Amino acid sequence: MDRRRLLLGTAAGSAALATAASAFPAPAIAQDRIEWTMVTPWPRNAPGVGVNAQRVADRITEMSGGRLTVTLYAGGELVPPFEAFDAVSAGTADLLHATPYYWVGKSPALHFFTGVPFGLSCTELPGWIYYGGGQELWEEVYAAFGLTPFYCGSSGVQAGGWFRREIETVDDLRGLRIRIAGLGGEVMRRIGAAVVLTPPGEIFPAMQAGTVDAAEWVGPWNDLAFGLHQVADYYYLPAFHEPGPGLEVAINTARLAELPDDLKAIVRYAASSVSNETTADFTYHNIVSLGPLLEEHGVQLRRFSDEIVAELGRVSLEVLDDIAGESELTRRIHASYRAYLEQAARYNDLMDREMLRQRAMVI
Repeated sequence: MDRRRLLLGTAAGSAALATAASAFPAPAIAQDRIEWTMVTPWPRNAPGVGVNAQRVADRITEMSGGRLTVTLYAGGELVPPFEAFDAVSAGTADLLHATPYYWVGKSPALHFFTGVPFGLSCTELPGWIYYGGGQELWEEVYAAFGLTPFYCGSSGVQAGGWFRREIETVDDLRGLRIRIAGLGGEVMRRIGAAVVLTPPGEIFPAMQAGTVDAAEWVGPWNDLAFGLHQVADYYYLPAFHEPGPGLEVAINTARLAELPDDLKAIVRYAASSVSNETTADFTYHNIVSLGPLLEEHGVQLRRFSDEIVAELGRVSLEVLDDIAGESELTRRIHASYRAYLEQAARYNDLMDREMLRQRAMVI
């Protein structure tokens, strides 16, 4: 082939490639940025809860390369703390970070996805949610409100609370003004306590002012940070009502549906990754915060007596049966949760409890 024919052929081939290329759209150089608003009931950067809410916002923004940017508003900055659910349901905000039992006025079934008295631990609860059908049941509850929920970690077993005076018998709980959340509050109310639920940022002022005689919040890390040791002497461990309460990210379902598939996956996996960090965060900081409470602040540890635990347990089962009877959906959720709880109790009696007993012999 002579040089002239080679050049002509090359030119013709290039022209053909150019023509073919023009038949396809040019790749997108930049995509539209999406901006989401997150609301929470937590004070900004509150240990564990506020910090990990910010982690979720940052993780989504980072994993998406800024294509989906999440701006967090702490409790009261955009909406009142206990109105975050309504804001996301109405589309005023796009997602929330909270704990499901704050919204039990919408459905009592939401207790099961946070925690119930004498219920699943922080390792057992996500097992039920991820693999035991809990996620599907949770989505069924939230579908009525236009929300899609994701599990987002746990504080681990919580503290029973701070008390101005010792609680030695069930009678000591009657008439007690106590800030306590979730089903623990309903159990205390049925026993005869005067139950108050304040937003997290108002717990210390309520104790300081004497509006309440006792208050539960989370555990040593959060309680130390909130200064609750300054307003009560007796610290009861552990909580009967929150053995491993779950946190959540809940998203406006319509907004989630608008995302391309890769961003939907990023939102889901961001929540999952932060759930692991959240539980680790609480576990580590609760462990290292107990020492200062005892050694530097002279806090007096107490446990509820067996008599009190037995009565709390009796009333707790009564409360759960009442919730199960409220609707066909709550009946199914209760049945699923209860079946797994019984299996978990048998397993951990043989495994975790015995491991802890053996470790205590050595450490």
